[in-house]
Amino acid sequence: MTTTTSPAAKAAGGTADYLDQRTGLGAAVKGLSRKIFPDHWSFLLGEIALYSFIVILISGVFLTLFFVPSMAETDYEGPWAAMNGVEMSEAFASTLRLSFEVRGGLLMRQIHHWAALLFMASIVTHMMRVFFTGAFRKPRELNWLIGFTLMILGLAAGFSGYSLPDDVLSGNGLRITDGVVRSIPIIGSYLSYFIFGGEFPGQDLIPRLFIVHVLLVPAIILALVGLHLFLVFLQKHTQYPGGGRTNTNVVGFPLFPIYVAKAGGFFFIVFGVIALMAATMTINPVWNYGPYDPSPVGAGAQPDWYMLFLEGSLRLMPGQGTEWVIGGYTLSLNVLIPAVVVPGILFTALAAYPFIEQFVTGDKREHHVLDRPRNVPFRTATGVAILTAFFILVLAGSNDLIATQFDLSINDITWTFRVLFFVAPVLAFWITKRICLGLQRKDRELVLHGHETGRIVRFAHGEYIEVHRPLDDQERWLRVSQEPNRPLEIEPAEDSRGVRRKGYRKDVLRQRLSRIFFEDRVEPVTPAELAAAHSHGEHDALGSVHQTHGGANVPELDQAGTDGVPTVTAAGGGRRLAEPETPQQGPGADARNH
Repeated sequence: MTTTTSPAAKAAGGTADYLDQRTGLGAAVKGLSRKIFPDHWSFLLGEIALYSFIVILISGVFLTLFFVPSMAETDYEGPWAAMNGVEMSEAFASTLRLSFEVRGGLLMRQIHHWAALLFMASIVTHMMRVFFTGAFRKPRELNWLIGFTLMILGLAAGFSGYSLPDDVLSGNGLRITDGVVRSIPIIGSYLSYFIFGGEFPGQDLIPRLFIVHVLLVPAIILALVGLHLFLVFLQKHTQYPGGGRTNTNVVGFPLFPIYVAKAGGFFFIVFGVIALMAATMTINPVWNYGPYDPSPVGAGAQPDWYMLFLEGSLRLMPGQGTEWVIGGYTLSLNVLIPAVVVPGILFTALAAYPFIEQFVTGDKREHHVLDRPRNVPFRTATGVAILTAFFILVLAGSNDLIATQFDLSINDITWTFRVLFFVAPVLAFWITKRICLGLQRKDRELVLHGHETGRIVRFAHGEYIEVHRPLDDQERWLRVSQEPNRPLEIEPAEDSRGVRRKGYRKDVLRQRLSRIFFEDRVEPVTPAELAAAHSHGEHDALGSVHQTHGGANVPELDQAGTDGVPTVTAAGGGRRLAEPETPQQGPGADARNH
């Protein structure tokens, strides 16, 4: 039997041979194509961010061809009759022409904007997944910092692009930015002059924002995305705990052809969803706002969602008695604290958290298997508390809309959010920690006693008990494979000769922090406990009566009955059905079958 090769395949093979002979990349590409990637839906969050950024670049190139980054004044004459004869900047006029006169211009504007929103949403969600599962631990601290920097750059790119049309909303946002910059002590006014090229708004702002948005920030993002992906390939990919998954292997599918095919298809799905949203949902209709003018005042002026937390923080801060004059410098605490201090502390803590946790635990080992959030209650509760505070600030940034839509007092809403900002994160932390500990206790019970089946067995003496089904190897591995974290035990302050140890104060600090992190915990099931549960019959169908009856009227599993199903013989005779023991098979049987 002979096979024929298509002309396209021959051409592709010839091209590959030509390149391999001149670059020697064949071996590297072959090895790379066999790299294993684990298969879990949450790993697609990072891909959504990557694909959204690609869509942003494609649509941004189109928009750059028609946008005029100039603040020169002009009188608009075009198809949007409501603006005819209105004086505006060239930036705003070109945005209107792009929306109404360029074929596909409005669609591309909306694709660009929706892709930017999805880009930020996927980055934040991806970082949440990394945080809650501990994917930032060694050796991935650098990748965590890269991802954090990408998030900050995404904020800068989104805000600078949102401000380019020079409409009322973007102008108000820039005016707030000018106020925030000026609130920085000593250097604030100089920094404002540097950014705006003089007094706000000046004539250089839009061209400078254009350079930042189109050239500077995208170039840095591209470089960091490349470095981020390089480190992902260089380091072993993380994977969720499960049967046979350890720090020395990766369970999944090869990059080529399976992962490449899935990734390619997923890119077009993301692109299609963004295009569908852009075609059916209008966003940022600048023609309804008009060119920037500081005089119009109305409810509903808001930035994009990822900047709403700053808006909400500013709206919640009281203004009375917060402006001080010290050494000839005006200190506006009502702007400085909510817009500079609070975000600065939050972002610094977020970037430094991997190193803080490593300092507390003293764990310098490499970790390639992810944590289950329930098994690290303090970290999970901390993340939920931060998200709770973030969502409250986002809602506070919409307090005017809430007041107008629900006919409520804006003062009452503001005071409610002020109280919630301090109370809700504490409650969220406590509730989340209790939930995590409860889930750990549930896992412990499942490992020792198995699943409840809902099947009831009656004894001859009248007692009823429920049949339990033991866990299979995969389920057991998932629940006992975590490494327990305990508070640190330190050596005495002085050694045997009475000499004070170096670094004792540091050890005391670590011990105190570790108690905060790990004092409340549930110890995982040990092999001895599991063996004891088996030996006492607590893990099989009816073993729970061993403890209460002392073995006197304990039912025992007989051989299979006539129908092949195991039966139970109880004291006094009679047979009852019992759940069969699950065969101990699977990749984790040898390591977790105690």
